Amino acid sequence: MARNTLYDELAVGQSASLERPVTANDLWVFAHASGNVNPLVLPSFDADGDGKSDAVAPPLWAGALVSAVLGTRLPGPGTRYVSQNFRFPERARIGDTVTASVTVKAKLGDARVRFDTKVTTADGRVVAEGEAEVFAPTTRIELSDDELPPLTLARHQHIERLMKACEPLEPLATAVVCPEDDASLAGALLGFKHHLIRPILIGNLDKVRAVAKSLGASLDGLELIEAPGAIAAAEKAVQLAHQGVAQAIMKGKLHTDELLKPIVRREGGLRGVRRISHVFVMDVPGLPELLLVTDAAINIAPTLEEKVDIVQNAIFLAQALGYAQPKVGVLSAVEVVNPAMPSTLDAAILSKMAERGQITGGIVDGPLAMDNALSLKAARTKGITSLVAGRANVLMVPNIEAGNMLAKELAFVAHAEGPGLVVGAKVPIMLTSRADDDSTRLASCAVAVLEAHFRKTGTSAVPATPARE
Repeated sequence: MARNTLYDELAVGQSASLERPVTANDLWVFAHASGNVNPLVLPSFDADGDGKSDAVAPPLWAGALVSAVLGTRLPGPGTRYVSQNFRFPERARIGDTVTASVTVKAKLGDARVRFDTKVTTADGRVVAEGEAEVFAPTTRIELSDDELPPLTLARHQHIERLMKACEPLEPLATAVVCPEDDASLAGALLGFKHHLIRPILIGNLDKVRAVAKSLGASLDGLELIEAPGAIAAAEKAVQLAHQGVAQAIMKGKLHTDELLKPIVRREGGLRGVRRISHVFVMDVPGLPELLLVTDAAINIAPTLEEKVDIVQNAIFLAQALGYAQPKVGVLSAVEVVNPAMPSTLDAAILSKMAERGQITGGIVDGPLAMDNALSLKAARTKGITSLVAGRANVLMVPNIEAGNMLAKELAFVAHAEGPGLVVGAKVPIMLTSRADDDSTRLASCAVAVLEAHFRKTGTSAVPATPARE
């Protein structure tokens, strides 16, 4: 509850303040609200090319904090600005914590009050200072602490977190199969530039060099291997993985079945102890954490036995991404078992298998509908008591049609970033799509690096994700 201070109650020397961190979201929202798109104040500004933001907080963003103190703390609700002057000796940056404070300097009569105003960082730097003159309220106003409507920014801070976690890790030697078009070669070179992968380019080298020339990119320092066709290139990648030369595989300009054919071969392939499956790692604006979706790319209509492997693979990847005990929601159209809907039977069996230790490392529950898998409110409205409902980190879909539609709806309607990875093989496999942009391809590299690190060490390089209440 915000309660104002009336003019007659104010005294010289009285003060109030508020403290808050400077976040990238603050700068993006201010840019939208003000129209100020000066690169210096946008989080994407990187002056020295080190991959880290060099942006500064706009001075009037700091000034707006002074307005917030006057309007909500002292004098509080009902205050009207007359004038404000500022000087801005220093700049705040993303990650700083700043304190905005106001102090009554003089009461001028006719409800006018002059304040000293200041914004400082935690280490004492003065970001803004000046004087404000306001009309203080003369009647009592109390406001409830109702939250503002939430804002959703189409940016991908969860993927940014994964990228940061990769910084101390070694690049992954990656066999890039047929990087013979702009998207696939540019994606590999971008991963190389960001020290995520060390590409080994396999394919028709005349085409690869021609693409590099069209991109204005250098292939200096990269290993190039000639292969007479897509299948031969994929087989060479598998061979390099067996030899330990390649620690990962990335799809280029070839069909998925051409890439996977030598990988899933029983003799000489890269099959692991479980069935190979695919996981999308979705950074959905508005969700508090990453959302994994499986399987939307490989297994068409998986049997119950195959679904056990698909769930276990997804749990393994979620652990690699910082979820100590991932929560898996097994999806269907409804949240009750219906013998006429086989997906609900499979979901119930998978849940019981997890309870009995036949699926390990995570909590599995289903059947769950999409709404009550992600929304606690929906789960409670329907009376669902579950450790997973409303808190799912992983969504297990009944078949490839449902998974593909879900993943694409999240990407193209909800503006999610959706890197994907094939898991269950002896090395991580980046199954990029022709529709993927550079950022998604780069994120796929990061996910592969983190999975490989977890596979090698048994520990996640990503700080643990706090469990949702």
